[in-house]
Amino acid sequence: MSRRRVLVLGAGPAQLGLLAAARTSGCFVIAADRDPGAPGFRFADRRAIVSAEDEPALGQLAEAEEVDGVIAPGIDWPVAIAARITARLGLPHPLAPETAVLATSKLEQREHFREAGVPQVAWETCRTVEEARDAAGRLGYPLVVKAPDRQGQRGLGLVREPDDLDGAAEEALRVSRSSLAILEQYAPGRELTVNAFSFRGRFVPLTLTDREVADPPAFGVALAHVWPSSLEPAAIGAAVDAARAAAAALGIEDGPTYTQILATPEGPRVVELAARLGGGHDADLCRAALGVDLNGLALASAFGEEIDEAALVPRALAGGACVRFLVAPPGPLAEVRGVDEAEELDGIELVLVYREPGYILTPLRRGSDRAGAILAVGDSRSEALARAAAASELVRFEIADAEALV
Repeated sequence: MSRRRVLVLGAGPAQLGLLAAARTSGCFVIAADRDPGAPGFRFADRRAIVSAEDEPALGQLAEAEEVDGVIAPGIDWPVAIAARITARLGLPHPLAPETAVLATSKLEQREHFREAGVPQVAWETCRTVEEARDAAGRLGYPLVVKAPDRQGQRGLGLVREPDDLDGAAEEALRVSRSSLAILEQYAPGRELTVNAFSFRGRFVPLTLTDREVADPPAFGVALAHVWPSSLEPAAIGAAVDAARAAAAALGIEDGPTYTQILATPEGPRVVELAARLGGGHDADLCRAALGVDLNGLALASAFGEEIDEAALVPRALAGGACVRFLVAPPGPLAEVRGVDEAEELDGIELVLVYREPGYILTPLRRGSDRAGAILAVGDSRSEALARAAAASELVRFEIADAEALV
């Protein structure tokens, strides 16, 4: 039998799990990323140095390589690109192009959520700093400013005082593809992630994790995903219902979804939904905790294969699991030590280092500034957290003397 050929849009940290799964399953893997040093290229049979957002070039690549499927795990904008490319080539894809567009625009999502009655925080849009000031006067402080068509904390800011609004609005408008910014009420509460898979219109929730995040200036950057959530069962059920309603509002009937939710005193509020695998090794956590292979399911969906319902039935493999991200000091990376020792600890499933020596590490501002991740399991969430913390203490990022390198 000939090997199935898959084009994966992106070869960065967010795509590592899917790329590894595709390689292990015997696929011929073509990976596209603008970064020649992208860590996921090691799993590719063929690497293409092209941006995962360059739709014309990716379309030509998919056609020339005669691929059987195109998938965009872990990143938002290319989800719609994958859907359009496959539609043009007559290939299967879990999302229609128009549905994929809804899933990649925070603005269009919110409009559909409002029409469907999906719970969300109050929000407004603006095209200028002056409009942002007017909207802020109605919404009140603190508030969140974001670009509606970016991810990875680009154009995202928490504004606590009026004096900080202009700069945040200018940045969001600058990076926005649509020249629009969204302002929304800041709702204090627990941040959650619902990872699910849909097929034939059935929404199957899998892991609901607590999302531990960094403080500003790294607002919105996840430092850990912890399963199971420490919320009460009723609050967990309400969050799952909100994620289900969000998927239905966007017309998503097949494939993976990753939904961020705020658990507020007034109930859950949907922040955003992504019609893809989570970019924080969420699929690896799901496999380690529940035995459900979300990477494999996403690949099957991309190839248009029939989904076996039994593959979605969770098995209790652990009482707790977590992904803890590694943050390194800034500077030129000289060496990473302690990985082998960390991998030998009980309950450590994965130790990932994203960057090779020579890479210039930057202070933590965005998700792309994280240096690696550890996946740990245990009999409870507290044990998984403790094991991840112990492993992270062993991993040491040695920074070179920048002056000596000149």
